[in-house]
Amino acid sequence: MAEEGTRRTEAGMAGIIEDDRTAITVRTRRIAHSLTRAAAAAVLLLASGCSGFFVYPGSTGNGGGGNSTGDYVYVANASTANIAGFSVGSGTLTQVPNSPYALAGSAPPTAIVVNPANTVLYVAAGTSIYAYGIQSNGVLNALYGGAAVATATVAAMDISPDGRWLLALDSTGIDVFQINVSTGGLTQQTTIGYPVTNPKPMSIKISPNAQYVFAALGTGGDLAFQFDNATGALSSSPALLSGSSNLNSDNALAVDATTTHLYIARSGPAGGLAVYTIGVFGQVTGSPFATGGGPFSVALNKAGTDVYVANRTDGTISGFSIGTGTALTLTALSGSPYNSGLNVTSLAIDNSGNYLLAAASGGKPDLSLYSFDSATAGKLNLAASSATGTDPTVAIAVAATH
Repeated sequence: MAEEGTRRTEAGMAGIIEDDRTAITVRTRRIAHSLTRAAAAAVLLLASGCSGFFVYPGSTGNGGGGNSTGDYVYVANASTANIAGFSVGSGTLTQVPNSPYALAGSAPPTAIVVNPANTVLYVAAGTSIYAYGIQSNGVLNALYGGAAVATATVAAMDISPDGRWLLALDSTGIDVFQINVSTGGLTQQTTIGYPVTNPKPMSIKISPNAQYVFAALGTGGDLAFQFDNATGALSSSPALLSGSSNLNSDNALAVDATTTHLYIARSGPAGGLAVYTIGVFGQVTGSPFATGGGPFSVALNKAGTDVYVANRTDGTISGFSIGTGTALTLTALSGSPYNSGLNVTSLAIDNSGNYLLAAASGGKPDLSLYSFDSATAGKLNLAASSATGTDPTVAIAVAATH
């Protein structure tokens, strides 16, 4: 089945994402790599001279102290160009104060990510990346007075386990930014171009051991880079896990906690959940495993015992238990696939590890909260759902505190 994706259009409401045959693509090319060091210094100078201009991520002012333990989830709304925030309770979703948060310049967000310390939410929108301090009550405060911390046209982002590096897939390559862990600022180190034909940037993932970076490039296949966490350098000759294909699209990635296996949500005639052994980079026996239509996102539970795939075309979520033998095996969970929102596009596990969040760009609902069944391991039960603003919001991405 040809996989539906999304593309922004200029007609009608600015930023609305509509169906496309491949995936979410970024229309505007990157116009610059990042703020220069001089510009960053100027921003910091302004911050020191203007009360309230810069909010330190972790300060006790302007809405509460920095958060490292709260259970919060944030959703990027493309059509309304804002970010919705929710606290996750016992089977509940409650909007945090002042949610949703409008973005500077009213550009639609394309990607979001929370740093490992749970103090900063990075939001890519238009040709810029913005940083928001996460307060103890889940409230977001725009850092640097709402000014961009980098300039790039971003499709996906991830942050290294130590919180020192932010890697972004933009329209032409992978941008590597060093994170100022005290201020949340970004300084670009390098950009690596895509050494494949027909790349369509979709997803990027840094391995838990910080030794690899994986990039899903849609119909361009997947790349595996060696990563130097000390310098932020990527290897110049990445391994190609799957070649270019006009029929299949690799849309999302997940890596297990031991950096043993890579999981790929792959749509198309040879689609499903593809699983590769890291290092040798060969598919395990039985891969790809059958899912619903248009696999578009993938997430592992915190225990690493189950894996879930958002099926965008079907509006369902497929779930698998992960075998414990020497050869990895996946078995469909009881009740799988599970009903979700229309065009479900993004999955995340909450801070507690007790819930799976799903954002659906077609709504009905925008955001779903699933609990894990107490009697049947891994089985999903819908616990709560919510709109993420005034519909249609086109909820394209969800990120949770860790």
